[in-house]
Amino acid sequence: MSQPPRVAPRSPNEALKPVAPPAPPPKVRKRRRSPFIALLSGLFTTALILAGAVGGGIVYLDGRSKAPGPLATDRVLIIPKENGVTEIAELLQREGMIEHPWTFKVAAFTSGKAASLKAGEYLFKARASQKEILDVIAEGKAVEHSITVPEGLTSEQIIARLQQNDLLSGDIIQVPREGAILPDTYKFQRGSTRQAIVDRMTRDQRRILNEVWAKRPADLPIKTPQELVILASIVEKETGRADERPRVAGVFINRMNRKMKLQSDPTIVYGLVGGKGTLGRGITRPEITQATPYNTYVIEGLPPGPIANPGRAALEAVVNHSRTKDLYFVADGSGGHAFAESLEQHNRNVARWRQVESARREAGRPPADGGVDRAEPPPATDQRTEAPATVRADGQAATASEPESFPVPGNRRAAAGQPVQAGAAAGSAGTRARAFDASEGTTRDPLLNKTFDLNSPKQVPPLKP
Repeated sequence: MSQPPRVAPRSPNEALKPVAPPAPPPKVRKRRRSPFIALLSGLFTTALILAGAVGGGIVYLDGRSKAPGPLATDRVLIIPKENGVTEIAELLQREGMIEHPWTFKVAAFTSGKAASLKAGEYLFKARASQKEILDVIAEGKAVEHSITVPEGLTSEQIIARLQQNDLLSGDIIQVPREGAILPDTYKFQRGSTRQAIVDRMTRDQRRILNEVWAKRPADLPIKTPQELVILASIVEKETGRADERPRVAGVFINRMNRKMKLQSDPTIVYGLVGGKGTLGRGITRPEITQATPYNTYVIEGLPPGPIANPGRAALEAVVNHSRTKDLYFVADGSGGHAFAESLEQHNRNVARWRQVESARREAGRPPADGGVDRAEPPPATDQRTEAPATVRADGQAATASEPESFPVPGNRRAAAGQPVQAGAAAGSAGTRARAFDASEGTTRDPLLNKTFDLNSPKQVPPLKP
């Protein structure tokens, strides 16, 4: 508001008189505040205070959840099925893994993981924080167990192993056909179903078989993937040494190309006991000639199906077999085999094997392979007079007019010159079972012929006359 112009005083007295103050401005009437606005203002202020408190609480709880927990050592804990966040929090508190269940529940809800907690078997590290425990359960990082299926087991034997595993659950709908399972180490979580493991095994076998079959050479005398599995199963049962599989496979491939019988002992065993996989004893002489669909001493070519479940290495050994001229192999007494291209060379290897086995018997040691599922070693020299000098394939003594019988060129055992245990008649007499060897006592007997050269870095006992 502008001031009126000041008038100069007319006299000194007038100048000494006080000037009247200006009039006060007119009063402005205050507007009354709305109750609604006041309410909103109060609510906003309260919300700010609460937000600050909640934020401070969250910061505090977050710090607490990341702090080391009370668990003193590593601990495995099973979270049962159908347990909610409250039950899980109480379980963790009872097991001494967290201090306060309510802090766990708050952390689970605020992080959005309350609905993601999963049942299972979990490993918690010592001093694991509440956040680490929550993350493990929410992400389902359950403990993984493993089951190993060795190469060369039958499907029946593999299913028996799964049935005996208490960490697995459920029944198996049907035993897979022989050769349909891939031997390997499989990981699983507690409570996994046995059928799920079987499905994974068969699925992996189909995948690996397709991969190996695609790499087969053009001259392989195997016409179908199933035949590949059959021959690989025989190779798998014949040797447990990885470095020998291609060479053993090469022997069988060479024999197939020459239309020779495979003459493999494991096929005899499978023809007798099927999926049980083992005789648990030596092979007797009558069993060598017993006709079964799987006895490769009797049938031509491959048996009608696999005799076990081969691993990937055995499948690849058949496809990538050694390009040799080998037609024979025999155990060398040390877990491996000696290979030969000719029968004469093979007989030398047989003689070596006999000497090694004889030395083991004289030392009171069992045969190198325990004598299970193979022909029995030859008897001591002083027992030879107990049997005919020459034996025909039918087990009868040869007459003077009959030609001497010699072992049919075959695999490492009976057909390779390795003797076969005599039948029940010998055993019932209460004497040691007599070994059968068509060359024993004849001029072809390697033990009687010192001209054979047994050159080898291995030490063997001297030949006996």
